[in-house]
Amino acid sequence: MDSQTKIHLSPFEVQLVTDAQWILTKNGVLRKVLFLLGQVQDNVTEYTRLHPGLFPSDVATTSPKISRGENYRGLPWLVLDYPRYFEKGNIFAIRIMFWWANYFSVTLHLSGRHKERYSNAIAKHHKELCKDEIYWCVNSDQWDHHFEQDNYLPVQQFSAVEFPHLLDNKSFLKLSSRVPLSQWDRAVELLSGGFVKTAGYIS
Repeated sequence: MDSQTKIHLSPFEVQLVTDAQWILTKNGVLRKVLFLLGQVQDNVTEYTRLHPGLFPSDVATTSPKISRGENYRGLPWLVLDYPRYFEKGNIFAIRIMFWWANYFSVTLHLSGRHKERYSNAIAKHHKELCKDEIYWCVNSDQWDHHFEQDNYLPVQQFSAVEFPHLLDNKSFLKLSSRVPLSQWDRAVELLSGGFVKTAGYIS
């Protein structure tokens, strides 16, 4: 491919590069996502305050954090991590994620001693996980977030007998659910409720 081909713009690309409105609109949407996640943060921290002992003491003392980036698989994202205990080899996090053009998601992420502590309790919620349409991470890479089949499969694909053994055979555990972007107007409610459900799976 010659250099002229590399820098050539299609008519659609020319339209975008000469129009500021689309990027200003995108920035406005991301500000609204930030505000939305801030409301979810207020809800989940209040729920945690009202339910002492919900999380281990070292985990419960971590403060929430909202982060953002521009390039998860080429698209912008924002995440609210709370709790967010990311000690090497010992992770305990609930991550609420917005991924542009895809969905919101709520993910429980455990590894090390936290995974060992809660695996049995989670396995006992098999029926509830199926009912709630929860996905289990089958990937060897614990830092992928997409819902393609090489990363997440529905818990309902695994029997109540085999599910505990599958949990035991991985060094980490991730359970996740999605909220479609079409549910934007109810997103604060649904994501806050997803947090409560997710916290319940470890009890």
